[in-house]
Amino acid sequence: MLKSMAALTILLLVSCGGKEEKKKDSIQIGKKPQTTETTKKAPVSDVKPSQTVDLTNKGIGPVKSIELAAAVDELMAAKGEETFKNKCMACHKPDRKFIGPAPKGILERRTPEWIMNMILNPEEMTQKDPLAKALLVEFNGSPMANQHLTEEEARQVLEYFRTL
Repeated sequence: MLKSMAALTILLLVSCGGKEEKKKDSIQIGKKPQTTETTKKAPVSDVKPSQTVDLTNKGIGPVKSIELAAAVDELMAAKGEETFKNKCMACHKPDRKFIGPAPKGILERRTPEWIMNMILNPEEMTQKDPLAKALLVEFNGSPMANQHLTEEEARQVLEYFRTL
């Protein structure tokens, strides 16, 4: 019995030894490691490209300038809605993100020229325009398909976007 007690005491002493050093070297989950110097990181913007407001960029393509009337042209918007339903709704829903961004409120974030150039010239826009490139990344590399709309059809779609 005395030998058992002595063996147990020795085991307890051996198993408790060295814990202080192990604590210093161990990784503690949930705690930041202590360092003597701090590094400052540049602030990362939480604004997604689809929510970024840029009302100066006209994009790359055939459309250089557009004048929008104060009132929406209802006939033109109706034609644009029809084109949107036939050519665009596979990837875009009017008021929610889908494969591509929702066009609702787009004129509050983009110039009319940029919108039309994106519709008419998506390949070059996603290669050269910084905002279009960022959108491509945000939407998992899903490029906008060129639907080969005419300038008139693109303008009608733009007028439809004004109604959303």
